Amino acid sequence: MQGKKAAAKSAERVIKKYPNRRLYDTDSSAYITLADVKQLVMDQATFVVRDAKTGEDITRSILLQIILEEEAGGAPMFTEQVLASIIRFYGHAMQGFMAPYLEKNIQAMVEVQTQMADKAQSFTPEMWSRFMTMQSPVLQGLMGSYVEQSKSAFQQMQEQMQKNADQVLGAFGLKRP
Repeated sequence: MQGKKAAAKSAERVIKKYPNRRLYDTDSSAYITLADVKQLVMDQATFVVRDAKTGEDITRSILLQIILEEEAGGAPMFTEQVLASIIRFYGHAMQGFMAPYLEKNIQAMVEVQTQMADKAQSFTPEMWSRFMTMQSPVLQGLMGSYVEQSKSAFQQMQEQMQKNADQVLGAFGLKRP
């Protein structure tokens, strides 16, 4: 099993970030831009960004930079209220539950998008027109599925919180009423 992990690690594309803020793709032996890194994400390529000096994994900070540029680019995805809410979760007891909750919801939306794309391939322009002008049962079904998955993720998060609370109370010899 360790051999597979080592092979997977060596197959991972490595991008080095130099102090001059330049990114170097070791696969193509060329300097690349954030737009190129964004394209790697869009292509679902597996990569890691490492600080050239320390070797530290800084992939998250580069991905956050891409999000920042996208948000500043004119069609933001996050409202100020959403961003403020995310900031409030840092340091809060719910912080540990937020990431898995968001991840499950985004995955559910990706699945809805994939299903829509699969169904849309056979649509003619006339079919698209009809689809867009009336409420489609297919769309309702897909969104219903997303809502159910979101609800399930939230319920799992609540159950985990209750278990954690029970453990904390149990440590003090207390039980929930």
